[in-house]
Amino acid sequence: MSEKKTEKVSIRAKVQAFGGFLSNMVMPNIGAFIAWGIATALFIPTGWLPNETLNELVDPTITYLLPLLLAYTGGRMIGGDRGAVLGAIGTIGIIIGADIPMFLGAMIIGPLGGWLMKKTDKLLENKIPAGFEMVVNNFSIGIIGFLLMVLSYTIVGPIIEGLNTLVTNAVEALVATGFLPLLSLINEPAKVLFLNNVIDQGIYYPLGMQQTLEVGKSIYFMVASNPGPGLGLLLAFTFFGKKAAKRTAPGAIIIHFLGGIHEMYFPYVLMKPLTIISMIAGGMAGTATFQVFNSGLVAGPSPGSILAYLALTPRGNFVSVILGVLVGAVVSFIITMFILKADKTPDDNDEELETNIEKTKQMKSEGKNISDTKGSINSEQNEMKYEKIAFACDAGMGSSALGATTFKRKLQKLGVEDVEVKNYRIEDVPEDSDVIVVHRDLEDRTKRKYPDTKIVTLTNYLQDPKIDELADEVTQSKKTT
Repeated sequence: MSEKKTEKVSIRAKVQAFGGFLSNMVMPNIGAFIAWGIATALFIPTGWLPNETLNELVDPTITYLLPLLLAYTGGRMIGGDRGAVLGAIGTIGIIIGADIPMFLGAMIIGPLGGWLMKKTDKLLENKIPAGFEMVVNNFSIGIIGFLLMVLSYTIVGPIIEGLNTLVTNAVEALVATGFLPLLSLINEPAKVLFLNNVIDQGIYYPLGMQQTLEVGKSIYFMVASNPGPGLGLLLAFTFFGKKAAKRTAPGAIIIHFLGGIHEMYFPYVLMKPLTIISMIAGGMAGTATFQVFNSGLVAGPSPGSILAYLALTPRGNFVSVILGVLVGAVVSFIITMFILKADKTPDDNDEELETNIEKTKQMKSEGKNISDTKGSINSEQNEMKYEKIAFACDAGMGSSALGATTFKRKLQKLGVEDVEVKNYRIEDVPEDSDVIVVHRDLEDRTKRKYPDTKIVTLTNYLQDPKIDELADEVTQSKKTT
């Protein structure tokens, strides 16, 4: 039984890591995607300021610039600067040989180029005669890049284009039958399990960019990022929740709806698993509204904030976009309200949000519980010196940024100023960090990357006893030094 559980956790961690990898390729380039989205919204024939000359920026940007940026970033993540160059060289072969924007191809060939460069450099290590380093290094990129470019153009490109066509046709068939809202059956549980990046960056964003190039907008950007259902759920907890859940939900609303950090509502769903029905129903209702009114955005809203939604809404779609968000929120609110009002759990059992999450969540780490973690933290308290604390998440920009900012302010109130507190994506956490703070669902993945570093896991970034404990330990350590 224990082995099966370990295997499950390991598989989930690997899927999360894959989603994080995709996200880490996309997130640094979001600004470029938004720039393209603005140009599309303004200058295409149906845009706000139709301009035949400036409209010529749209096609080359999505065809060449954006895929090459993804490939360069993916290659660099694995093989450094040389891997980035090789990934971009290989990707140009796919771009030239295809009739569609090659986002999927870029996200495959870019990292492949980085991996090939890394392996090649390892093979040549300590084997290059003195004085020939530059020649060998340049020609190794050139020769492997040439081979990868030809391979991409002749073989890999057509295969990926065929797969892309298959996926596109399948999703378009779903749209044609009116069943697109059913995707919420996959999207909402995946989000709560921190697997949303796999779906968003791997499927919906590439399809959305492709559709936007053809019709100037896409509903695919909205099927998983709608902030409405999360808003409805948190509002219901605000009015009908108990104790800690009721107290923290209003703050979570601001960060979720305006800040676009959807992770804020995950603990509430995990605390009351039945509310996943609310999220699925709200997601389906919102998507159905978008579909009925033929709504769409011009680029992926990242983060999934209502402000990002409005900024990327094309002309003539504002009413339907806002309506889809509101419908999703209302449906989610009503169903969550009934679930919470029907809940007969005594108030005392809801006093600690973290305790409820631990009782209900189905993704517990193997052989771990709160008391074990607290015990290990307390036993190390007097032996550690806290100089560098890292908050980490998938992309290093959402929940980790929120956690780092909150913790830094907490330390300042306690009079501690000389501790470095920063947010990172998991793979970028400095090796010399004294503590890494992550969401509990990312613990397994973080341990695989940093097995010898102290890890503190949270279930709620707004109110978690472990944050207070860590702050106390840091304060005590500074008093004894």
